[in-house]
Amino acid sequence: MSWSIPTKIEEDIICGKAQYRTFQTGNGGQSILQVPSNSYAVIFGYDFSPAGGGFSSYDDLPSTFTSVLNIATIRQFETQQISFYTGTDFYPFIHHIDINSIIAPRVIDASVPIANLVTIYRREQTLNNSPISRQVYITSTNDVTITHGLILNSIRVSANAIPVTNRTPEGLTYGGSAQTINTQTNYGPNASPLQFMQPSPKDYQDFAFGLLPANADGQAFATPDPAANGLYDSTFALNGISGTFVDTAACNYFLCLHYALYTQTIPEQRG
Repeated sequence: MSWSIPTKIEEDIICGKAQYRTFQTGNGGQSILQVPSNSYAVIFGYDFSPAGGGFSSYDDLPSTFTSVLNIATIRQFETQQISFYTGTDFYPFIHHIDINSIIAPRVIDASVPIANLVTIYRREQTLNNSPISRQVYITSTNDVTITHGLILNSIRVSANAIPVTNRTPEGLTYGGSAQTINTQTNYGPNASPLQFMQPSPKDYQDFAFGLLPANADGQAFATPDPAANGLYDSTFALNGISGTFVDTAACNYFLCLHYALYTQTIPEQRG
């Protein structure tokens, strides 16, 4: 487990100033943690069991073993995003999920003479949906909106060489290296995509990389998109593979929040 109860919160729980609570959600991509009036919640950790477990995918590989992407039905579960919106603040978390692969030779048409046998390689892929634990510190007096989804694509829109500036010195950064690196990435719907700008939205204009789009952001996260160029619901993806998968618990994600509930107004300003 990669998180623990912060010392001050643990002391508040022990002496009765706060209550330890859990909130577990899963399946569909949208949930809301309700925070009572005149109270506030401090989320300090979560356990996340990714979607996409419970089934395997198979494909045949060329005998040359060239580089190939993971199978499409598995790849769409390989990157998953959890985000929290408190009404005033937004906290996105992206997770890469391990893929387990087994490759074995498979003989085709064993009825032909041995000299003419054709051997290809079959690959079986499964997603490792072991729980992932993460420490967070999210304070909210409002209901907390929780969004989960899959990210299939991160489409490069533009790449540029970073110039030397007082923030990108030569030798220590890519400034002046002449390497053409990613500076604009599409993480949203085609009609109005979220554009992740690097080094930052301000730098993008300072470095003369072109006009800054109206929907530019300096942080990498996906926004919902049914065409799968951004964030999309895991149950939507599972249903597209098999109606049986979407109804199987092992194939769906589960998220358990650990938080402290204070039944009082926030006594001081918190970050």
